[in-house]
Amino acid sequence: MPIELKMPALSPTMEEGTLARWLVKEGDSVSSGDLLAEIETDKATMEFEAVDEGVISQILVAEGTDGVKVGTVIAMIQGEDEGAAPSKAAPTPPTTANTEAPVVVPPPPPVAAPAPAAPAKVAGDRIKASPLARRIAADKGVELAGLTGTGPNGRIVKADVEGAQPGAAMPAPAASAAAPATMAAPAAVPDFGIPHEIVKLSNMRKTIARRLTQSMQEAPHIYLTVDIRLDALLKLRGELNASLESRGVKLSVNDMLIKALALALIQVPKCNVSFAGDNMLQYSRADISVAVSIPTGLITPIIVDAANKSLSTISTEMSALAAKAKDGKLQPHEYQGGTASISNMGMMGIKHFTAVINPPQAMIMAIGAGEKRPYVVDDALSIATVMSATGSFDHRAIDGADGAELMKVFKELVEKPLGLVA
Repeated sequence: MPIELKMPALSPTMEEGTLARWLVKEGDSVSSGDLLAEIETDKATMEFEAVDEGVISQILVAEGTDGVKVGTVIAMIQGEDEGAAPSKAAPTPPTTANTEAPVVVPPPPPVAAPAPAAPAKVAGDRIKASPLARRIAADKGVELAGLTGTGPNGRIVKADVEGAQPGAAMPAPAASAAAPATMAAPAAVPDFGIPHEIVKLSNMRKTIARRLTQSMQEAPHIYLTVDIRLDALLKLRGELNASLESRGVKLSVNDMLIKALALALIQVPKCNVSFAGDNMLQYSRADISVAVSIPTGLITPIIVDAANKSLSTISTEMSALAAKAKDGKLQPHEYQGGTASISNMGMMGIKHFTAVINPPQAMIMAIGAGEKRPYVVDDALSIATVMSATGSFDHRAIDGADGAELMKVFKELVEKPLGLVA
């Protein structure tokens, strides 16, 4: 019988996406591992690969359609041993990039919400994985047993393998402490006759709105601010950049602050946590999510284990991740997770601000601009380069005294920066 091709869940949190582009057309023969379509999630555009062989008999959702729920039937594949594909019930919907609502011909039956993914095994413990995923796993030395598949019927696909560590399965995402907050539809904005245009929200902007509303509603924020003298760090940065010039590496102040925050979290582990209802997740590694502004919104690529990486490695990784973020090419494992975040608006001249915690994390560091200010140095008033840093802490998980200890350690690391290279 025909095989239903359904909208895949390309990340653990994906609920819907945009079918950006079909890479096949009706009548094309496909094999397992062939690329079928480009799917735009709330964070990136990802490739969707086939897991079955056959002929594309019908395309049911036109490219450019957004708001396609995970599990929706988007095309039909006729098995190669089932004879010719049946005649189409209706013409293929026209391709358009400005579709206002999902176009489905004929309408697929209602699809139940997908059940929680389980390890990709079937009878006899045979692992279900696409050939491409198997090749990547073999190249990386990743064990497929135990990986959670996000492809059709729990099959392991490319995206599941790319973020896994060699020799071990990628851990399943931690369960949220509570169901995501449902955003109430805002009242219609009255038309006061002011000239305007209606701008449709991108998937990313919808996600930002939902998650930050959830954060402010669920997490009681506490804000702690310190002023930090930057002169020693700026001097060290200049010396390091002079020595790294031949390697094509140029450290930014933000690279050094990422390392300082990671080290501070290791020294004050009570702040390297997530609140989980009746439990607390205590992290033994500091993965720093770094806020990056892109045309469609905000995304937070992650520097994994930043406390144990050199400044040059952090700088190189951050440059690569920022470039991928701006091109919409980040993979889920590059932006999902993290144990704390840093947001730096100093380069835009902002002296002080408070940031919203990125759930399920329990803290975020907001960095203001460094500026010349009167400052007491060695009991004498002088002029120093000073910045303000404000930590936002989830008070359910982090007491004010522990947050203050983290800010103190962060300040010391920045003001005595040789500890960043020790």
